Amino acid sequence: MAYARANTIQTVRDYVSRMCTDVPGMKVLVMDTETTGIVSMVFTQTQVLQHEVFMTDTIERQRSEKMPHLKAVYFVRPTADNVRRIQAELREPRFGEYHLFFSNMARDGMIQQLAEADEHEVVQQVHEYYADYLPVTPELYHLNLPSVASLSGAVWDQPTFDRLHQGVCSLLLSLKKRPVIRYQRSSEIAQRVAETVLGNMEAEPDLFAFRKPDVAPLLLLVDRRDDPVTPLLNQWTYQAMVHELVGINNNRVDLRGAPGVNKELEQIVLSADQDAFFADNMLLNYGDLAENVKGLLDAFQAKTKSSKDISSIADMQNFVEAYPQFKKLSGDVSKHVTLLGEINRIVDKECLMEVSQVEQELACTEDHSSAASEVESLLRKPAISHKNKLRLVLLYTLRYEREPANRIGQFTDILGQDAKHAVAQVLSHCGAACRTGDLFHNKSWLAATKKSLQRNIKGVQNVYTQHTPYLASLLEQALKGTLSETQYPFLGAELPSAGTKRRAPTDILVFIVGGATYEEARFVAEMNTANPGVRVLLGGTTIHNSDSFLAEVNKLASTGASAPSAAPADSFGLGGMAGGMAGLGIPSGLSAPSIDSKRIKALTSSVSSTLSSGVSAAMSKIQ
Repeated sequence: MAYARANTIQTVRDYVSRMCTDVPGMKVLVMDTETTGIVSMVFTQTQVLQHEVFMTDTIERQRSEKMPHLKAVYFVRPTADNVRRIQAELREPRFGEYHLFFSNMARDGMIQQLAEADEHEVVQQVHEYYADYLPVTPELYHLNLPSVASLSGAVWDQPTFDRLHQGVCSLLLSLKKRPVIRYQRSSEIAQRVAETVLGNMEAEPDLFAFRKPDVAPLLLLVDRRDDPVTPLLNQWTYQAMVHELVGINNNRVDLRGAPGVNKELEQIVLSADQDAFFADNMLLNYGDLAENVKGLLDAFQAKTKSSKDISSIADMQNFVEAYPQFKKLSGDVSKHVTLLGEINRIVDKECLMEVSQVEQELACTEDHSSAASEVESLLRKPAISHKNKLRLVLLYTLRYEREPANRIGQFTDILGQDAKHAVAQVLSHCGAACRTGDLFHNKSWLAATKKSLQRNIKGVQNVYTQHTPYLASLLEQALKGTLSETQYPFLGAELPSAGTKRRAPTDILVFIVGGATYEEARFVAEMNTANPGVRVLLGGTTIHNSDSFLAEVNKLASTGASAPSAAPADSFGLGGMAGGMAGLGIPSGLSAPSIDSKRIKALTSSVSSTLSSGVSAAMSKIQ
């Protein structure tokens, strides 16, 4: 049966649009820190102002000036602090009307408190609009919880836990889904979230009274610590590379401090919803990306040349009509050429191609003798940064911790005390004794043989992207109905009738407690594209790169968790276009970074051999 596919961006945008359009006239949009981030993911400042929003403000900021001619639209999380702030505002109102929208379920006591504070009767409406998560793409979202380390020690941090389960409930309500719930049995956090979400659904039957599909959607709650490998790897697709090498925070990329970056490009927006080029290329590998950036430059060159051939009033009118798109194209060229240049600089400086090849072998291949030799060789190279050496040692440790002849002790001696601490922490919280599944597909002879056969039959199309996240095997098993009920039990689900088998879901909402990654998001997107009858939505407490993941693992130590004893011993540019670009605000010195032809050939899987061999020529200065 066909059904409308869930789209987190459109869902949140519809909520925000409704808030603004349902309150006619000039208004002030007041948000808190969390909802400001949520709105920024789906609307630009200009788009917000188009809804008759006179100004935006934050609830945390204290103001005294009164503006009774304006209406106040509050969009905030239903927290005790926010309720107290609204109460104080209502006792001395600054605006003529107040329209209150909470991003999640508000307790009855909160509404009563607000009603008692509304002595001037300025509150016109109170609603719950379930947009309590940050949509990144239509099929990826997160809760902006950078750490859940406070939920793993002796002290349980209730505000963090509340934000976690409330965010999951908000997603279900916004998408109008009442799912069957499964959770990772080995994870106490996943289990408690599952139990609390189920409790909320049962306590609010009217809120969750949605139309039942033939097969109920599945909410699958898993723990990041079951796959510590994926967030440790270098990435080679556009979105994931930017996050790993530079960092993406609420669709913003901060290039301040990067050499040679113009001031107007030091902070840029990278949104698939607002940038067509990024939407088309964010999942492509490094080599294909370089080809497409060249195509973007070619398109800009063609438009620049056509803009010079204005010989009539009709030509002038056509140019003026096309100018907004022309201006946007110039901005896209500047942004993506600059970003590619910074990526290219870091790849060269950090020797990431050499490092990444060994990382991939550690993640995908069982060969201890070769792995130990390659890791030691890189550890002794001065050009390799300490951070990348540490990642290699951690990946080696995770795969070979139970290898009798492992050299973990020797490698940590080379790197120093911080490496010994990091290894102890990773093993303590993410080691084989803590994990549920077969992360490396080597726990049984059958699993190892199957993986070997798959590699031999399919081959390795790209040595830098051969790794598949562990989430892939979980989703494949869930869609086939073979996911272990022992390791991932159902919670509150009705048992199938005698003699019948439970039908496999086609609508899966997977949530990773401890954070998702862009590599996992890419796999989900590709799975959805390849299977039109299937819809998988990925969420997490945050979106990790290696820095944030290692910071999280390090925080686990301070929560009271005991660490185990140490493990045993030519370039292409804008050339003649410089003048035209300067007139459009694009610096004349801007050029696309040089891309080595051998690198493109190694990384690019889709271009033909003819194109690969001629990349250097194709990348030469545009005439």
